[in-house]
Amino acid sequence: MNEVLHNFWKRYLQKSKQAYCKNPVRTSGGKAKVLEDSLQSSDLGSDLERLSDTTCPLESEAEFQSDPQIPKPFPVTKGSPKSASVCSGSVDGVEYSERKEKGLVKMTVPRTLALCSLSLLWQRETITVSDLLRFVEEDRIPYINAFKLFPEEMKVYGRDKGIFAVESWPDYEDIYKNMIEVAIFLDLPRFPDITEDCYLHPNTLCMKYLLEVNLPDEMHTLTCQVVKLTGIGEVDFLTFDPIAKMKRAVKYDVQAMAVIVVVLKLLFLLDDKLEWSYSDLAEAYNEEHREDTPQFDFRKWYQVMKKTFDEKRRKWEEARARYAWKTKRPLYRSHIDKSVAYKKREMVENLQKQFSALVGSSPVVEKQAPSSFQFNWTEEGTDSPCFHGHSLQGLLKMKGQSMITKNSLYWLSTQKFCKSYCKHVTTYEESNFSLSYQFILNIFSFLLRIKTSALHEEVSLLEKKLFEKKYNESKKSSGSKKGRKH
Repeated sequence: MNEVLHNFWKRYLQKSKQAYCKNPVRTSGGKAKVLEDSLQSSDLGSDLERLSDTTCPLESEAEFQSDPQIPKPFPVTKGSPKSASVCSGSVDGVEYSERKEKGLVKMTVPRTLALCSLSLLWQRETITVSDLLRFVEEDRIPYINAFKLFPEEMKVYGRDKGIFAVESWPDYEDIYKNMIEVAIFLDLPRFPDITEDCYLHPNTLCMKYLLEVNLPDEMHTLTCQVVKLTGIGEVDFLTFDPIAKMKRAVKYDVQAMAVIVVVLKLLFLLDDKLEWSYSDLAEAYNEEHREDTPQFDFRKWYQVMKKTFDEKRRKWEEARARYAWKTKRPLYRSHIDKSVAYKKREMVENLQKQFSALVGSSPVVEKQAPSSFQFNWTEEGTDSPCFHGHSLQGLLKMKGQSMITKNSLYWLSTQKFCKSYCKHVTTYEESNFSLSYQFILNIFSFLLRIKTSALHEEVSLLEKKLFEKKYNESKKSSGSKKGRKH
């Protein structure tokens, strides 16, 4: 990842005219002087020679060959002593914040995370956007107060506060939009193809999330059928292409979860009635056939998931409530603010000590290695029984040469979509939907660190592809009603 990310970063410096170009833009003194021998053109040429499906080019090599004097990433200009004062923090902080060229995409902490996500996507790594968000929460990726890891010689001060001071957790939709925005600004070419053997293909991700949410392995056959029928497994649909007319990136993790929701609706309808009827039948069968493979019992799964999810959610909320937003190395805009900042920091630390004394000191938990999975399911007879090997036999029936669901009914999550000029394609109001559907959306969206409405929207879009004929008939019927005379 380092090489690709490095090339992406150099491309950003070039596109924003900060470095790797003939005349870097500087607000204080117009054009900066090019420093001789600051960066050998052969170094940049070697980057271009290593182009493959794991690297990304900068601008044309001819641009660099035409001018052997290539500037350092942040060339130093001769300014007044005031501009170079240690009190100003990074000299670029003031100048960078004052740049207002049209089309310039200024780098921020969220956009830095988006840039990392783009480099992971370019290499088709086994990490999704939701994984990145979770790693940020777990302090595995520097994001909140990332400046505390800077070396002492880097004076983060003044205008730098507006760049590095992050006061909220990263949001999935924001990172997603930033990925598209940054990719367009960098003028990146079409990304490497997402094929069926890639981790980000819906068939692979569906298997991963079926394991995560403790559902039967046999459901994977049904998820693969939904992927095939909707066409969301096609290479052109999955591959990100920033230079295409329709500039969009697939939300791979959200899409895979939406497929599983659709399959659950196909099997159980999720109308707060049929799923419980099937549960009664499965429970009776399992009681009579204890030596056989157990049939999947939705009620039992619901009870296990609710208990586990509630505990996970409680710990997550506690961790967020206790998170220390302020650091021992606070940012301040001036010398006056400096003393105030340190006094506030001292007061916060004292309050934290008093609070810890009241609630009692909690044992220090050793930090575990990062994992793609958030739950650990074990065998039957424990607090967290595993449903992976359970059968769907009671939910399927033979029709000709293939197996189909016994349930033949289906309700659409969205009957009517918003018009194209609207910011969203559908709305989600919990009171309009069954409790089972709400429960599943709540669990799945929490695992992805997204809003419940975002997953509902993805489910609706998937249903629109799967039941295109049904939607068209609905449109015709509504149109005919409008044409009738009363």
